[in-house]
Amino acid sequence: MDGMSGPSAGSGGAAPGRLFIRGSVSLPEAELMWRFSRSSGPGGQHVNTSDSQVELRFDLARTEALPPVWKERALQRLAGRLVDGVVAVRSSEHRSQWRNRETAAVRLAALLAEACAPPPKPRRPTRIPRGINERRLREKKQRSDTKRGRSGRDWS
Repeated sequence: MDGMSGPSAGSGGAAPGRLFIRGSVSLPEAELMWRFSRSSGPGGQHVNTSDSQVELRFDLARTEALPPVWKERALQRLAGRLVDGVVAVRSSEHRSQWRNRETAAVRLAALLAEACAPPPKPRRPTRIPRGINERRLREKKQRSDTKRGRSGRDWS
């Protein structure tokens, strides 16, 4: 299997040799480092002879493919996952190396898309309308009176 073919086109119909993150931002194939090893997953005797486990590594700290703002955001959010600025994703659930490559590429794209996403807008606290609050307290008092009326204190 040659190094340029593969599942690196993250979205259908995309340019070959690129892994799309969000919008038109993509990672060039040259910056993706693939490593293959023997998988411990399903496959019987087949797993003893084929390198079906895939590890996909991407040097986030040194890349120029991402906009600077996205890169800073991703470095900050993925700080716990990075080893010397490199993020790694592994896939070994399929018997075929090809499918594991696809899975690893999709995982890396999703991970980076989530890490590069802008922070959510801060929540504007809302006030409960006075009428709703008063109605709730009135109903609560009625319920309390109903329950108090069930006690056998006043029965002689």
